[in-house]
Amino acid sequence: MVFTVRGRTVLVTGAGRGMGRLYAERAVREGAAAVVLWDVDGRALEEVVAGLASEAATLHSYVVDVASPESIRAAADAVLGEVGVPDVLVNNAGIVRGKYFWEHDPSADIDLTLRINAAGPMHVTRAFLPAMMERGTPARILNVASASGTVSVPRMSVYAASKSAVIGWSDSLRLELVATGHPIAVTTLIPSYIRTGMFEGARGLLLTPLMDPEYVVDRAWRGLLAGRARVQLPWTVQLAGTLRNLMPQPAWDVVAGRVFKVYSSMEHFTGRPDGSVADREKA
Repeated sequence: MVFTVRGRTVLVTGAGRGMGRLYAERAVREGAAAVVLWDVDGRALEEVVAGLASEAATLHSYVVDVASPESIRAAADAVLGEVGVPDVLVNNAGIVRGKYFWEHDPSADIDLTLRINAAGPMHVTRAFLPAMMERGTPARILNVASASGTVSVPRMSVYAASKSAVIGWSDSLRLELVATGHPIAVTTLIPSYIRTGMFEGARGLLLTPLMDPEYVVDRAWRGLLAGRARVQLPWTVQLAGTLRNLMPQPAWDVVAGRVFKVYSSMEHFTGRPDGSVADREKA
């Protein structure tokens, strides 16, 4: 049977702007009964709710800091009590810091990036998964990672580490659910740079232009519904990962640096001008 969100509950983190908002709009458009919006920015949430208020789905917004397990737990308890168990969970929230490693602040950059990007999806999923498993009905989880989690990029060391962790955890979770017979499919989204503003200044790679967020959300959404293990975008992401595993390191460094221009792609990165709040979405 084809999985559909019609009549179901969808929860999206980082839903206040960018791709998070697009996921919420897609859920509403496809007939979700309830859409739960999580974001650290309360004003952005209000704008999203106002923009979707005329639609049929009921909207439930919560100001949640996914860097805080306590904030996640409190919001999850509220959702379970007020809305019910999500059928679809989209772990979209994230941040990026484009600096050389030694320029990162230990707390504001390193710890925060790991808490939001790596630990955040784990805590969010852990808060809902037992109830999803106990219910025993088909469900979907989408974890948003990044191509930088498969191919190293200078000036993205901490971000790359966080997304590599997401990929390893997400696919392991998928296998655990399959092995234990739970009808919950886990999809890992692994995109290259996306044109959301979060990666403002980043340069597209050879044969890999910056992608439109609407395109990425559409492909991720289709993959989620189909229960695909991975959605890698564009096709060069999988090619680069394959070459990286097959080639000797010195040869790959030449190809990545001089041909694909991976190693120089973040040289002119600026990110969003308002920083710590505005970039807390996944691009």
